Amino acid sequence: MRNVFIWKVIRTVRSVLPFYLFTFLLLSCGNTNKSTTVDVVAQPVGPSFMADSAYLFCQQQCDFGPRTMNSEAHELCAEWIAGKFRQYGLEVTLQKTDLTGYDGTKLKSTNIIASYRPELNDRILLCAHWDSRPWADNDPDDANHRKPVMAANDGASGIAVMLEVARLLASDSLHSGVDFICFDAEDWGTPQWAESKDGDADTWALGAQYWAMQYVKQQSPNRYRYGILLDMVGGEGARFYQEQVSLYFAPDVVRKVWAAAETIGYGSLFPKEEGSGITDDHLPLNRVARIPCIDIIPYYPDCDASSFGPTWHTVNDDMKHIDRNTLQAVGQTIIQVLFSESLDN
Repeated sequence: MRNVFIWKVIRTVRSVLPFYLFTFLLLSCGNTNKSTTVDVVAQPVGPSFMADSAYLFCQQQCDFGPRTMNSEAHELCAEWIAGKFRQYGLEVTLQKTDLTGYDGTKLKSTNIIASYRPELNDRILLCAHWDSRPWADNDPDDANHRKPVMAANDGASGIAVMLEVARLLASDSLHSGVDFICFDAEDWGTPQWAESKDGDADTWALGAQYWAMQYVKQQSPNRYRYGILLDMVGGEGARFYQEQVSLYFAPDVVRKVWAAAETIGYGSLFPKEEGSGITDDHLPLNRVARIPCIDIIPYYPDCDASSFGPTWHTVNDDMKHIDRNTLQAVGQTIIQVLFSESLDN
């Protein structure tokens, strides 16, 4: 993912104009999705999220090594993720396709879709990307810029939280259906050292772009109430400000999630302040699929290395910098949201 606009400029921002043109058009057209305004139950509900379990899921992904596109580790990890969802009784679909990277490289991509109670039309979407950045192009040491990133936080943490949620759903029934989508090819975006970066916003979130286009082509019913994207949800010192693109497309969902975090005692990690605006997997879901989707993503306003934190796109994005408390805060917030919805139905 990359910043579209941030308060503290970390690096040169490009390709902003298409977003604003689209925003103008969207204001004219309106959003055809049904209302997403649902009050969150003002008391803790649902099972206890197990941070140790999520931590283990994160470690197990990293045990394959960096899950970079077209690598053996990538293929083995895909099988493992799909197998875990099946183990918890979910129906799994592998959406395979060849995508094209910024440099013309053919990327053998797999979006992993796991459905809880697939028979229900009323559904909630949870998503995260599972691939690893092939270049540590934000590392403070130039010698590391072409090394792959382990992606313990930027990739594995979001999948780990979703797997733990799926495990808990196996024993605690919801009245709503849930689709867990593990997007591939999110982090093949144009590296900072590339000669040309013109139009590089479209080189990110390739798996999500493909999924959204297929969703529209299949004329799928507008069945999702909303979506929540989990990106880098296990880092040390993380705080999750309200991301600007999410506030534009899905303000009701932002309020719902941040209220849930406050209800269960994690309001300090979910400040009700604006962060930055991000090009991430939620963007094609909002723009193309017209699913109101937000991004739970950290914002470090005082970090000189990156507003995403000191390990973002560096060789230090490893298990040493994964915090169980962060996983717990995000995971329990998701549980609170889901089980509040279940009580409302």
